[in-house]
Amino acid sequence: MGTTAVTPTRPRRHPHDDAPDTTGRFERLATLPDGAERSRLRQEVVCAWMPMADRLARRFRDRGESLEDLEQVAALGLVKAVDRYDPHRGKAFESYAVPTIVGEVKRHFRDHLWGVHVPRRTQELRNQVRAARQELDCRVDDHAPAVRELAEHCDLTEDEVRDGLAALGGFSPLSLDADITRDGEGYALGDTLGDADPGYEQVLYREMVRPRLSGLSERDRRILYLRFFEERTQSEIADRLGISQMHVSRLLSRICERLHDEIEADTADTADTADATDAADAPEHPAPNGRDKGPRP
Repeated sequence: MGTTAVTPTRPRRHPHDDAPDTTGRFERLATLPDGAERSRLRQEVVCAWMPMADRLARRFRDRGESLEDLEQVAALGLVKAVDRYDPHRGKAFESYAVPTIVGEVKRHFRDHLWGVHVPRRTQELRNQVRAARQELDCRVDDHAPAVRELAEHCDLTEDEVRDGLAALGGFSPLSLDADITRDGEGYALGDTLGDADPGYEQVLYREMVRPRLSGLSERDRRILYLRFFEERTQSEIADRLGISQMHVSRLLSRICERLHDEIEADTADTADTADATDAADAPEHPAPNGRDKGPRP
């Protein structure tokens, strides 16, 4: 009975088996003072480990950022790792550098690439929910996971899952010029947004003027009504009242100026009253740093 030849399996290479031997240079860096020689040696070490930084940066490509920018961020993380590494702790440099570089790249995504500012906690929820959706989408039942299923899978509340789902679109928000119709009619998302209603300011002005109209004479009220409600011209108003158009113009200017002065005076009085109230509520003897420390025991 013949024997079956067994092909030996090749050991799996460590992802950083091509790492340079910089142990001696790191030990020397730890002893050198700041100066030209230390800067030159530090530059040599950074250049020697740059292939590892580039390899780590390539893990994050196709996520909305160019590879060149990711490599620059990874290089920055490598420089920080070289500056902070202590060879006397007995750990290999790559075991310290890899999490430092990866953390720098992740911070870059977190702080600079969100189209909408999202709190850090919400970003963490987004990442958890996103990973859970990818895992649950691999099931054979072929239906999208519900909020309750995501919450159970992530050990989160349903409200937290909803916050994470809402943040999924914050990384790359939809443009206001995006067409939201299926038939290509050109109806953009921005077309659904409303404009400021000028009627609100008109209501405010009318409410400020209304209580002051009672103080005007009947003729002055009639002039205002004809001019601003019936939109009559000054000549038409003059014909109605039997006076000259120039006289109507002077009366309108005088009436509007009077109303403006009364409103301005009332607004100033309201502001002075608010300031006096704030001053009365403030402590009589504030502490040197501006805060009332209260009575001492």
